[in-house]
Amino acid sequence: MVLESCKTENKTQVPESTINIKIVEDAVLSNGQLKRVDSFPSKFIKPRNVDIWLPDGYSENKKYAVLYMHDGQNLFDATKTWNKQEWRVDEIVSDLTKKDSIKEIIVVGIWNIPEIRHQDYFPEKAYDLLSQKDKDSLKKYNMTFNADAYLKFIVNELKPFIDGNFSTLPDSLNTFVSGASMGGLISMYAVCEYPAVFGGAACISTHWPGVTPSAYNPIPKAIFKYMESKLPSPQTHKFYFDYGTETLDKYYPQYLEDVDRVFINKKYNNKNYMNLEFEGADHSEESWNRRFDIPLTFLLKKRK
Repeated sequence: MVLESCKTENKTQVPESTINIKIVEDAVLSNGQLKRVDSFPSKFIKPRNVDIWLPDGYSENKKYAVLYMHDGQNLFDATKTWNKQEWRVDEIVSDLTKKDSIKEIIVVGIWNIPEIRHQDYFPEKAYDLLSQKDKDSLKKYNMTFNADAYLKFIVNELKPFIDGNFSTLPDSLNTFVSGASMGGLISMYAVCEYPAVFGGAACISTHWPGVTPSAYNPIPKAIFKYMESKLPSPQTHKFYFDYGTETLDKYYPQYLEDVDRVFINKKYNNKNYMNLEFEGADHSEESWNRRFDIPLTFLLKKRK
C-alpha cells in the first residue's frame, strides 16, 4: 500500500553495460521502500519498468534472498492497477519476516507490457513440441513468442544489475521467481531453462491452457512433455502450484493429475513440490494475496 510518492533520483554504481540506468525512489510504503528503474534498457526485449522493493531496515551489512515477480505493476499499489487490486506483497512479506517465518528478501517486480504480455510469458519451447497439425489448429491465435528473450533479459541484464547494486545472496538457493496465470507458466519455464540461476518457483493459478480454454487444446500436453524433459533435480529445486475453482481458474483443476504425475515421476515429494486447490477462489489479485503467504513460506522458509 503506497502512502506517498517521493520521486527523487539516485545515481548508483552500475555495471558498465547498464551505465545509463538510474534508480528512482518511487514511493514510501506502509512496509519497506520501493525503488524503480523506468524503462529498463535491454538488447533482448522491449524496455519496461522494474520495481525493487526493499524491506524495513534494509542494510548493506546484510545479505538478502531475491524474489523476481512478473506483472510487477500489480504487486504493491492498488490505486494504480487496472482493476484496483494488488498482491499486497510488501505487507505479506513484512509480516512473514517479522514472524521469522521466512528469509529476509528483496522483491523485484518486472512490469508487463499488456500488448505483448502473452508472447513474453508463453513457454516457447513447449510450443515447439507440438505436431504441425496441432500448430495449424492454433493459427487462429496468431501466436508469436518472446519468452526465451524475456528470460535472457532477467538472467543476463536484470539479475546482474540487482546483484551489483543491492546486497543480495546471488546463488540459486536464494533466487526465486513467481507469477500468476501466464506468469505462473513463465515462472515454471524460468526454473527449467535456468536451473543454475533459480532455485524455485511459485506458480499461482497457472494457466495450463496457454491460450483461451477450449474443448480441443493440445498445448497443456506439450507443456507437460516439456516439463518431463526439463525439470531440474528435486534435491536442489522447489516448485509450488495452486489453483482456484471460480472464473478462469475453473479450467485448471482438470490438470491436477497430469501435473502431479510429472513431478512424482521426477521423484519430487511434499518437501519440494506442492499443488494446492483453493475451493471458491477466483482468478484475481484479491484471491492470490489471500494465499501468497503459503508459497512464500514454502520456498523461503528460514532454517532454524
